[in-house]
Amino acid sequence: MTDVARQHAELVARIREANHRYYVLDDPNLPDVDYDRLMRDLEALERAHPELITSDSPTQRVGAVPSGKFASVAHAVPMLSLANAFTDEEVGEFVARIEKETGDAAPIFSVEPKLDGLAISLRYEDGIFVRGATRGDGSTGEDVTANLRTVKSVPLRLRGNAPPVLEVRGEVVMLKAAFDRYNAWALEHGQKTLANPRNGAAGSLRQLDPRISAQRPLSFFAYALGEVHGVALPPTHSETLQWLRELGLPVSAEVGTAQGLEGLLAYYQRIGERRDALPYDIDGVVYKLDRFDQQRAMGFVSRAPRWAIAHKFPAQEASTTVESIEVNVGRTGAVTPWVLMKPVHVGGVTVTRATLHNADQIARLDVRVGDTVIVRRAGDVIPEVVRVVEGERPLDARGEPLHAPYALPTECPICGSAIEREEGEVVARCSGGLFCPAQRVQAIFHFAGRRTMDIEGLGERFAEALVEFDYVQTVDDLYTLTVDDLLEMKRRADERDGTVPATVKAGKVADKWAHNLVNAIDVSRATTLDRLLFALGIPDVGESTAKTLARYFGALDPLMDADENALREVPDVGPIVAAHIANFFAESHNREVINALRERGVHWPEGAPQRSADGPLAGKTVVLTGGLSAMTRDQAGARLEALGAKVSGSVSKKTSIVVAGEAAGSKLAKAEELGIEIWDEAALLAFLTSQDASA
Repeated sequence: MTDVARQHAELVARIREANHRYYVLDDPNLPDVDYDRLMRDLEALERAHPELITSDSPTQRVGAVPSGKFASVAHAVPMLSLANAFTDEEVGEFVARIEKETGDAAPIFSVEPKLDGLAISLRYEDGIFVRGATRGDGSTGEDVTANLRTVKSVPLRLRGNAPPVLEVRGEVVMLKAAFDRYNAWALEHGQKTLANPRNGAAGSLRQLDPRISAQRPLSFFAYALGEVHGVALPPTHSETLQWLRELGLPVSAEVGTAQGLEGLLAYYQRIGERRDALPYDIDGVVYKLDRFDQQRAMGFVSRAPRWAIAHKFPAQEASTTVESIEVNVGRTGAVTPWVLMKPVHVGGVTVTRATLHNADQIARLDVRVGDTVIVRRAGDVIPEVVRVVEGERPLDARGEPLHAPYALPTECPICGSAIEREEGEVVARCSGGLFCPAQRVQAIFHFAGRRTMDIEGLGERFAEALVEFDYVQTVDDLYTLTVDDLLEMKRRADERDGTVPATVKAGKVADKWAHNLVNAIDVSRATTLDRLLFALGIPDVGESTAKTLARYFGALDPLMDADENALREVPDVGPIVAAHIANFFAESHNREVINALRERGVHWPEGAPQRSADGPLAGKTVVLTGGLSAMTRDQAGARLEALGAKVSGSVSKKTSIVVAGEAAGSKLAKAEELGIEIWDEAALLAFLTSQDASA
């Protein structure tokens, strides 16, 4: 992997993790200012090196995939995100581009506050509310209709003459006063308080039990349209918002219009001055070209309209004193340092903790216990330490710093496994992936996935319950579970959530699902070496690398005993991946889990190593895209790999052949652009048949 490719991979990994935590878990761990910087760095890198762009790059999507807890909803009109501006100069560039491309020297913009909540889409048919969905990844969201029906500001029937189909986009928020009232009630009744209004809105709307959502004081504000049929829309966005008001939909009182750059910046300043007095949290303002014909002329880029932009407010800062420096071990083993501080009011809330991100950030800042630090509540979500006031650092009698520089621990504070940080990597990780309690849920969920051990029915919700109620400590414990264990786990989870079904209360317990899950676990005992390797969750060992390792070593024990030098001999395994593999198998806890899996009957065929690059496709990289009728893409990939090919998921200059099935999309277009050899399904089948005949 080149330095540029490695930098790209690291940026993608960090952004994906941030997206998952922010959009799926409602538990963000990265300040908005850092997330925005990472996205800008990735966009700049991909502009300079377009061969690195893949269809699943964060730049090609809007948010994160649905959590799987709710039914999926495909958006007829994608719910796009907005580009961000952080300076007046960037807004000026945005306006100048619009003036040049539209020929309008004084364009009119619709302006509005950027609400800090959860983006949703409401669908009305003949004026009746029929469905509500989250944004999800922009193309597919989650069906939260039942929960949205509990939001009193969402009209169940529109006023006046509503069109046959009307999709309204907007934001669900928790008003500041409602947030304060709810937390006061929660404290009085011994309930868990909400962290902030944004998390309160997102978490409340995504409750599986609508009765819980109904207890939360949520509000909705409309700001755009999705699919619309049977009505002639007004010619401008501002007039459309007024029309939505007439239909009975709430629209922020702060929306308006502004002309040219001067008007936009005046609105930004005016809203910024009133920010603390507004009834809801905002993190900026949004400018949208008002005329729809001009919007159509400007068009879109891959993930955002070119006619709109979000102008973000500066992060809010305060000073306080560091009382201790701790580390948190995340679900993927990432070790994140943070500081415990004297309480300080910043960004509208009192905070006592702030993130330090990683070891590089600690070294750059040189944060020590006792230091006075500047804390920023970036993006109004997670506080971070941005600098140390060195002149106020406590000194001893000799005038030397009272406390030594901080260093990350060498052992995981949760499980005692070694903490590793490879050269050139930003994130340090606990190496006890299969053993570490902090990583159990993620390890189990990944282990059971369709492309790993393929345990149908074992989703993330069940993985969380198995860990919470101590039925599974390491993945080998899955193979000891009984139907009674699963039924008891479900009973305890329902009691915890207050969702015991009426049938259970009546003494009727459905158990077919438990029998099916136990059977699926039993079936998974028979697997393949590459699936097992992928399932183990070794850092940077994905599906393709797992297949390469399985072919190269033939059996598990030689791989477990290989040192870094031996691993570097494996095709496509570089020094960082080799170190990850060696460190994983060097950790005794991981070996113990693998041995326990064998004892539980997990088995796989093993054979002789295949270390010579042979076959008619040796040295060639093949990409499969689109649908195949004669076989699945997985089956086709396996056939091609058996003939020596490396099967990749993305098209680049290094790609040798692209197999394009039905409805092939951007990968086919990129292959044509790069002049790469393209096979249709008929050509693929003809090639495979010829190889069968010559075998």
